[in-house]
Amino acid sequence: MIRRLLREPLLHFFVLGAILFGVYGVLNRGARNAPDEIVVSRGQVQNLQLQFERVWQRTPTSAELQGIIDNWVKEEILYREGVTLGLDRDDAVVRRRVGQKLEFIVESAMPPPPTDAELQVWLDSHSSQYQIDPTYSLRQVYFDPARHGEHLEADIATARRALAAGKVVNGDTTMLPPSMETVSASGVRRVFGDAFADALQTLPPEGWQGPVTSGFGLHLVALAPHDVARTATLAEARADVERDLTHARLQQANAAFYDRLRAKYAVRIEGSDHRAAADPAG
Repeated sequence: MIRRLLREPLLHFFVLGAILFGVYGVLNRGARNAPDEIVVSRGQVQNLQLQFERVWQRTPTSAELQGIIDNWVKEEILYREGVTLGLDRDDAVVRRRVGQKLEFIVESAMPPPPTDAELQVWLDSHSSQYQIDPTYSLRQVYFDPARHGEHLEADIATARRALAAGKVVNGDTTMLPPSMETVSASGVRRVFGDAFADALQTLPPEGWQGPVTSGFGLHLVALAPHDVARTATLAEARADVERDLTHARLQQANAAFYDRLRAKYAVRIEGSDHRAAADPAG
């Protein structure tokens, strides 16, 4: 009977399994009982100290620094245990934060500075973004519609004839400047408003013109020859052009990086006939 049992293959299987289980338990007993290691590096300690100094504008005491380190260790332990329990899954805040950190890492890899030729190509293809305002030198005579009433048009016509004859016309009292020298269109806009500044673009730089409407009333205006609006040269707009081109390149690099990652995944939306955008399987 005993000899027959010893020859049973099933018994051999159970005995071998028990031996393997026992050996595994002995070999891994130390590993199971040893706690996971948390290393607080010298760089991490310095970083924690710098964070304290930025907030409190002083160096932490030894006790404060130890407390900061203890709090960091506590956070690390709780984080590791939370990850072990899967608490990081299906958490929108955690998912968003991890994604933002990855994007930050990608954006930290700055592309090489663009060459002058590349900057010029960008400027030429985006010229409308780098316009220099026209500049004006002007004189103006102001008329208050409320003061002149129904005689407004006649009074303006009389003043215009007098000005054309070289006479001095003071117009109505106002805080507006009677003249401006070599001022940009945006400067005119700040003083007289949009309607007045826009009208200057159509006035010839000769004699007295108008009346021109503003938010204050009506004006007769004499323009001197002025610089028209134009596209800035690379020398004038280099900083802005370089900033915009670098930003555009970063966006392109981020999009290309995501496209490479996206190509690794097939996304299926359960309970729907729709696929996620850019699904490689689609």
